[in-house]
Amino acid sequence: MARTGTEDSPLATRRIGFNSLSDYALKTALSHIVTRGSLTVLTAAGRVLFFGDGSGEPVGVRFADVRAQWAFLIDADLRLGELYMDGRFIVEQGTLYDFVAMMLREAQNSTHPLVARLIDNARTRLRTFRHRNLPARSKRNVAHHYDLDAKLYDLFLDADRQYSCAYFEHSGQSLEEAQLAKKKHLAAKLLVQPGNSVLDIGCGWGGLALHLSTDAPGGRVLGITLSEEQLAYASKREHERGKEAAKVDFALQDYRSLEGRFDRIVSVGMFEHVGLASYGAFFSKCASLLNDDGVMVLHTIGCSATPGFTTPWLDKYIFPGGYIPALSEIVPQVERAGLAINDVEVLRLHYAWTLSHWRDRFMARWADAARLYDERFCRMWEYYLSTAEAAFRHEDLVVFQIQITKRNDIVPTTRDYLVEA
Repeated sequence: MARTGTEDSPLATRRIGFNSLSDYALKTALSHIVTRGSLTVLTAAGRVLFFGDGSGEPVGVRFADVRAQWAFLIDADLRLGELYMDGRFIVEQGTLYDFVAMMLREAQNSTHPLVARLIDNARTRLRTFRHRNLPARSKRNVAHHYDLDAKLYDLFLDADRQYSCAYFEHSGQSLEEAQLAKKKHLAAKLLVQPGNSVLDIGCGWGGLALHLSTDAPGGRVLGITLSEEQLAYASKREHERGKEAAKVDFALQDYRSLEGRFDRIVSVGMFEHVGLASYGAFFSKCASLLNDDGVMVLHTIGCSATPGFTTPWLDKYIFPGGYIPALSEIVPQVERAGLAINDVEVLRLHYAWTLSHWRDRFMARWADAARLYDERFCRMWEYYLSTAEAAFRHEDLVVFQIQITKRNDIVPTTRDYLVEA
């Protein structure tokens, strides 16, 4: 049986009468959400509240002030992250990940407070208008995240700087092995051949483009990005290509300004930055760039449920202009562009495992990250990695790999070729 209430606890520093309206509201809200596990909350007034059935590893948190409690109750999607960054919401037992994972897991079986539901509904309805990412805005959005100090990414990514979902083929596989498996998996779906021209839209630090170049000797690979830091790093890596590899070029360019035709097009972890209002333009441009017998693979985070909205904290602090699409928002735009979907693979939990590796590595290098920025930045990054991992484990976030062509006779009719490749 779930239990909530007030009892003695090592977390309590003082005991006063239960006369705080915010304490009552907090107790009421969390008692409807947390029915399993063991959560202890120390309120700003000094009251100790217990939630859950006492199972599992205990988690203890504390609010530093009454306003922090109200902010959490009214708009946790935005304010919880800010409170954690500012030291007004403190995790005193367990980890931040333990808390958010408990909240997301338990929230699936509960009804959110009315005010939260109203805010969520408004954000969902406004999602199209909030994500009109024209070229200038797109570049600013990319710079906000990807033009951070390059040393930051070396703290938690693999050596190839793959900053997208890895592909875990078996239990216990290392992050490096799983990221290589991801690149091989994408190359197999693209059916890259010698002499092919390949376009990588949103090439990151160049790892995938360089990998694909080895499958297309005699061809050419073009990787484009809006991040000046990524461009500089990728350009330096061109010497890693073997003599038999395709020619590789990297460019600071928006996909909308591209001209020419390509045999293969791949986009990994970039579509989340396109913006819902620009989906039609994206696929129309891809259709004009793809040869008639070409193959395209789109790898993007997606939502396996109905369309929603971008978490406002993530939009404000980590990925401005970002949006996670439902499949129902992608498919119609592919069809309107005159393209055909050949295959859709849904990677479930792979990103949770990827993020778990990233979070562990980042936490182990916290002091190094703090020297690059500061403690508040580190708390922001921990919140980002923790909430993302919890969302991929307990909510409806997945990764879509969508194989696209212009005709239905371009790729093999079974998936056997993937195993062979």
